[in-house]
This record gives sequence, C-alpha cells and structure tokens, in this order.
Amino acid sequence: MSAPLRPRPAAQFGPATPRDRAVTGAPHSRLLTVGVIGAGRVGAVLGAALAAAGHRVVAVAGDSGASRARLALLLPDAPRSPADSVARAATDLLLIAVPDDALAAVVADLAGQGALRPGQVVAHTSGAHGLAVLAPAAAVGARPLALHPAMTFTGTPDDLPRLAGISYGVTAPADLRPLAARLVADLGGVPEWVAEADRPLYHAALAHGANHLVTLVNEATDRLRDAGVARPEKVLAPLLRAALENALRLGDDALTGPVSRGDAGTVERHLARLAATAPESVPAYLALARRTADRAIAAGRLRPVDAQSLLGVLAESNREVAA
Repeated sequence: MSAPLRPRPAAQFGPATPRDRAVTGAPHSRLLTVGVIGAGRVGAVLGAALAAAGHRVVAVAGDSGASRARLALLLPDAPRSPADSVARAATDLLLIAVPDDALAAVVADLAGQGALRPGQVVAHTSGAHGLAVLAPAAAVGARPLALHPAMTFTGTPDDLPRLAGISYGVTAPADLRPLAARLVADLGGVPEWVAEADRPLYHAALAHGANHLVTLVNEATDRLRDAGVARPEKVLAPLLRAALENALRLGDDALTGPVSRGDAGTVERHLARLAATAPESVPAYLALARRTADRAIAAGRLRPVDAQSLLGVLAESNREVAA
C-alpha cells in the first residue's frame, strides 16, 4: 500500500526574486496557486506531487469516471470545476495535461473565453509539443511552458515515488527558465532543456524506447507461450532487466545474440517458424534484426564479411513479406 501524501515545504523555490514575482505574480512565499486541466494519469499525479510540495492545487477539471476515481485517490481536497473556471482560479500556474491532439483546441478555447490572464504561467505536459501550441495563451500575456515528465504513469499513488530523479523535457522562454528549473526541482526531477524545433524528435525517441518496448516485451511473451512456456514473464524478467541495464551502460557493446554473431542459419530458422506460427510478428522481427545488424556493423561488433549471409537472409525474407 502506498504511503499517504504529506505536504512538504516547497523549499527549493526559496525567496521570490523581483523577476520571479513579475513572471508569476506569486507571493513572496513562492507557494503557487495551481489549477490542473486534465485528470488523466499524468495530470492527477503531477497535481498530487505539486500539492505534496506545499503548493495550493485549488481546482481540477476532469469529468470521466476514471478521472473522478483518480482525483479521489490523489487530490481528494481539490474541487472539480469546468476547465475555464480552473484556469481562472489558477492565478500562478495552470497545468494542462490533455492528449496531444486535443491540446491546441483546449488552449485556444481558454484564451477565447478570457480565462487566461497576463503573468499566469500556462504549462502543458505534452512531449510532442513545445511552445507554439501555447501561442493563444502567450497572445493574452500568459507565460508559456512545456513541461514533459519522461516517465510512464499508472495514475495511482504508486507513481509518486517514481518521480524522484526523473527527467523533464522543458522548453521555456529565457526569462522563465529559472522558475521552470525550480518547479522541476520541487517535483523532485531534473530539467532537460529541449529546443522548440527538437520537441518531435525528443518525443519520438521516448515513444520509440518506452512504448515500443512494451510491444516488444509482449510479443516475446506471446511467442514463449506459443512455444509452450507456462510462465514467460519468469523467463524474460532477468534476461530483459540485464539487457536493459547493459544497453544503458554499454550502448552497442551490450549487443549479444545471433545477429551480432552473423548467424544467418539461426535467424533463417527463426523467421521460418515465426512465419508458420505468428506471421504478424515477422515484419517487426525483420525490421529490428536489420537495424540491429546495421548498428552491430557500425560499432565493429559484426564484420561486414561475416554479415553478408545474414543480410541476404533478411533481404530475401523482407521481399517475401512484401510480396
């Protein structure tokens, strides 16, 4: 069971400077008056983390049954209100945690309703977007901030301990960077400054690494079940943990397995059995095997002469799939 949240002083913010007060309009204590629009997994958890840091989460917007359940667990004392009311109540910081494709419409609607005010920090949690999506807020004098936690969320209190030490992809105007850094520190995180033009690449890297990892693990789990393994998670857990740790520590030097050795016959047998048992897995296996071979060759792990037969198998199999 998760430990209850205990508000703590937002000591990392320290005394307000004249610049800080000009940016947020917040009082000298630096405790911020915060509103959260979007009580999904990210918004509810970050709202709870801000409250635990001592900030005042005065209103949240989230109407679905799942949102209400999250708020009951994570922000039981914050009243639910319509989005425009939340924006008006959030005099210092408005945190918008809605799906990427909905973000532009939400910001434009709030600005159009006059719900945003000059000096108010309007932050979103999208990894894919930077500051451009907040242009309607900036046009009325609000301060735009992109603040993306590089973490996967369940939307439960169990997420809160995982926030310690994580990175946040931050894009901010120069004069808002000091406050953004303090805000990330108060959440227990570390800022990674991402240029506006690099937000799609930043987000693609995270999605490729985390989201596709889930798919890859589940594919491996399913194929082990097909092979008669009763508890595939027990087989995979130590192997995958070691592979991940080694990859993060050693880079391409962590690579092992038949592709790194140029074992064309083994890979050919893999593909033949996959085609017979789970043909839907073949394209992904081929794509990853080819990219693995490219990286192994570039890293000097696989000599080009030893890779020829392997690359031939992959090319031939790829033509068969395309046909």
